[in-house]
Amino acid sequence: MNYKFTINIMKTASLDGVRTFLAVAEQRSFSAAAAKTGITTTAASKAIKMLEQRHGVVLFKRTTRSVALTEAGAALYAQLRSATSQIDDAFSALNAYRDKPIGTLRLTVPRNLGRLVLKTLVPQFHRVYPEITLDISLDDGAIDLIAGGFDAGIRLGQAVAQDMVMVQLTPELEWCVVGSADYFTEYGHPETPEELITRQTIRYRFTGSGALHRWRFSRNGQDFEVETGGGLIANDTALIAEFCRQSQGLAYLPEMEITADLATGHLHKTLASFIPPTSGLYLYFPARTQQQAKLRAFIDLARAGNWRVYANY
Repeated sequence: MNYKFTINIMKTASLDGVRTFLAVAEQRSFSAAAAKTGITTTAASKAIKMLEQRHGVVLFKRTTRSVALTEAGAALYAQLRSATSQIDDAFSALNAYRDKPIGTLRLTVPRNLGRLVLKTLVPQFHRVYPEITLDISLDDGAIDLIAGGFDAGIRLGQAVAQDMVMVQLTPELEWCVVGSADYFTEYGHPETPEELITRQTIRYRFTGSGALHRWRFSRNGQDFEVETGGGLIANDTALIAEFCRQSQGLAYLPEMEITADLATGHLHKTLASFIPPTSGLYLYFPARTQQQAKLRAFIDLARAGNWRVYANY
């Protein structure tokens, strides 16, 4: 990239910080961009902050781990890269992102728990904001929002990094150990969680880390985990529930995923007195990105809570 703009262009008030913006966009690093442009990292960060404040749009998503362009920033960069003579027009185009919620909102959500939330939230959101495209990725693993190009995510509260802003979507989740009627007829109910070590269970493997989910219990106010036995492992809770219905073993699942199975008797609870509640589902995002109109709209609707009337909680 050639950063040698003409004197007249650089004197244009709306173009202050363009050289730094282009460097950060290409390097994906403030320190590397500062070195490339011959300024300090602090000066580069200040230049971008002033640029964003001047135009009322967030251009970069930043955490302690990574730097990436927002949708508005990427649109700006694409235009500046192809023709520096059109820089003024590129900044003018940012007004659309500032004045009303438009564009594509990318979300990462867990497969089944996310589906239970979004099946009611998304239709309401689209009725209110038809010009926003929702791009939803289903993934149960831990996701770096910035590196993955996501605006926000939905996860259990305990799984969200501390530097993220969180908006609670559901109450605390009730988990349960369940099995089919045929399973309990043949093997009976376990009396303590420790018995699960020798029982046939269906375990969940986390997609990102590859670790097996350890079942959590509580006794006399003390939480503890049990590493169960069993010959079935899957990374999808819907498949685990199906195996459980087919009497392949016991499963440890969120109650909101199997409400219908419990109501119809396809699955039955056991060890209920030993299972503590866990954190609910949260919408989370980096603090600075909530200034984007499209994300602000989604946050506001999620906080309003009217969509929960049609959900199972």
